Order: sequence, then C-alpha cells, then structure tokens
Amino acid sequence: MYVRNAKNRDEAWLLDQIEALGLSDVGFRSRDFVIAVDETTDKRAGFGRIRVLGDDEICELSDVGVPREWRRQGVGAHVVERLADRAGDAGFETVYAVTGEPSYLTQLGFEVVDPDGLPEPVRSRDRDDGQVPAALESGRFEMPARLRDAFKTAQPGGGGPDDGADDPDITAEEFGIDPDEATYKYDTGD
Repeated sequence: MYVRNAKNRDEAWLLDQIEALGLSDVGFRSRDFVIAVDETTDKRAGFGRIRVLGDDEICELSDVGVPREWRRQGVGAHVVERLADRAGDAGFETVYAVTGEPSYLTQLGFEVVDPDGLPEPVRSRDRDDGQVPAALESGRFEMPARLRDAFKTAQPGGGGPDDGADDPDITAEEFGIDPDEATYKYDTGD
C-alpha cells in the first residue's frame, strides 16, 4: 500500500467516490488530490486534498475519504500524512481541518482550536452542526504505530467488524425505487 499524487486517469474514480461519500467537488482538480493505492492489486483505497483558501496563505484538509471496505486499516491516516507533508513542502505553517471526528485528527497531532481564533477564510466557512475546527502545525504530524502497521497489510474488507464491507453500498432509493410502494415480480399476495 502506498500514497501517490492523483493522475488524470484517476478523475472518474475520484468523482464517483466524492459523490458516493457525500463530499464536496467544489473546485475539483484531480491534480490537487493524493490517492492511497494497493500495490498488489492497483486498487484505489482512499483519497484527499489540500484546499488553498484566501490569498494562497491558508490551507485546509478537504474531501478526505476512504471507501468502506478499506476503513480501519490506516488508509485515511496515511492520506492525511501525505497531505500534511505536501502542505509543509508548499510553505504552509499550519494545516486546518473542520471535522465531526476530532478524536481521529487529534491522534495524528492536530489540536482542536477555538473557532474565534481561526483565520478568516476558515472561520467563515460553512460547517455542519457538531463539526469543530482543528489545526496541525507544520512538521507535527504523528502516525500511531497501530495505523502504520495496519496500512502495511491493508486489504479490502480487512478492517474488522466495523469496516462496513458487508453493508450494502447502494439502497433502493438510490435507484429511484420507493421501497414502501414497490411491487415485486413474484408477489405471493400474502
């Protein structure tokens, strides 16, 4: 498993995953993303990007996603690590994030911050209820050993009981079927 910069050929997959996970495709450019890839099967396992805000002075983690079958195996943490490195290489002193799961980011070195102390482009950004801002100073990313080890052996559905691999990915409603009104070919009349 490794994380690389996205390529043009990844664009359709990225857009499909962004839609499936309900993320934002505002300002989508495939070259802004990194992608986790299984080196033995060449299957894509996760993605994310850094969005530059304001006058190119501030950046934030954006659209980090891992399909269900790859979760709980360190994939997301490695995507975040690559993005934090990329931001540091570009000269950003701080990477911001807005998350509903602050404990996930704090294990990676992020600190929850007071919204009033945020730079304007991050402070004025729309947030869903329950989302909190977090910040990571350049060079302060921390990869827990368990996530580094899990990433080395990651495989589809290998994340344990909570990886969601057995959950259906598509519902009847997504096919335009109203399950309360649907009839079936072999209706027994009972």
